[in-house]
Amino acid sequence: MTEGVSTLPREAWNRLVVDESPFLEWDWLASLEETGCVGGNTGWIARTLVAYEDESDGKPQELLAACPLYIKFNSEGEFVYDHGWSHAAERAGIAYFPKLLVGVPFTPVSGARFLVAEGQDRVQWARQFGAALREICNEQDISGAHVNFCRPDEVDALAEMGFDKRVGFQYHWKNRDYKNFDDYLQCFRSKRRNQIRRERRELEKQGARLQFYVGDEVTPDVMKEMFRFYLANIENHHYWGRQYLNQAFFDVITERFRDRLQITLAWQGDEAVAGTMNVFKGDVLYGRYWGTDRHLRHLHFNTCYYAPIEFCIERGLARFEPGAGGEYKQVRGFDAEPTVSGHYLKDDRLAHAVRAFLVQERDQSAQTIEWFREQSALKPRSQE
Repeated sequence: MTEGVSTLPREAWNRLVVDESPFLEWDWLASLEETGCVGGNTGWIARTLVAYEDESDGKPQELLAACPLYIKFNSEGEFVYDHGWSHAAERAGIAYFPKLLVGVPFTPVSGARFLVAEGQDRVQWARQFGAALREICNEQDISGAHVNFCRPDEVDALAEMGFDKRVGFQYHWKNRDYKNFDDYLQCFRSKRRNQIRRERRELEKQGARLQFYVGDEVTPDVMKEMFRFYLANIENHHYWGRQYLNQAFFDVITERFRDRLQITLAWQGDEAVAGTMNVFKGDVLYGRYWGTDRHLRHLHFNTCYYAPIEFCIERGLARFEPGAGGEYKQVRGFDAEPTVSGHYLKDDRLAHAVRAFLVQERDQSAQTIEWFREQSALKPRSQE
């Protein structure tokens, strides 16, 4: 176990990431560390598990495998909620913190959690890292290890090492080779199609317009507005909102991550009134942050969902993952997709109780996903 990602060479780390989630790239993870979004008193201490090839002939060692790892002193910013587990542990006199987390801070996006060099067996490394995580927990004063939003093959490999599988779900949009937004609307039943059209017209009637910013268009001024809206959303939801990011982080990714960013700002006249920040890589768009400083009817749906869908159609992107939660996404063409995570708890009593809970939760999640798919707002392909 070493220090955070920022202490490793950028090129070496990114050679392991390749086509995986953009949030696993050095620029994103190192920026969180360098700007203090993790570390200090945040409850996140950045670490990594790394494996190098054997030294030979004095050549520099190549990085073979790694995973982003954090020592956690709270359960904030994870999106695989274990607050009930920590409360149960407290009642039983079991120390739940610190714990280990493999994942991306504040980012409920699925993807590989065990990064490997070309030619390496990811599943085998998942087993080895799973064994290493268990060993760290058992040898140190750490309650357990949690691998959030991982790949299905990784969670299966972790199960072989004594981790328990947890299943949740999110709502994702998929591109059926739509020509434009109207083409997309034709896939809805008439009632829902007309409702979406009304929601889009309503925003226009209020004098609002939406504008995309990508690449060099994502200027410091645009990101300054976006950070303002990020803070506004936290203030508007003070009962559960948390400020995980700071202005320094927004400034850094404006430079480091500009080619991955897609910003949508809503304007009334010459004044920006709302914004959303998305990240794209390959053929996937990921929704991240949004906010507004005023109430306009249907502003949220238009800025956070309809505008990004238009962007995906224009760019030929295959999928849009808008983030966690929100059943209202389902009636707007987003269908339920499973997410998985793996969990190891050192205390046998707590592990037994959580294991029993997860059996029931997996069954419930499977039934819910199936129900939402049957109730999809989109017509079956055979009816298009």
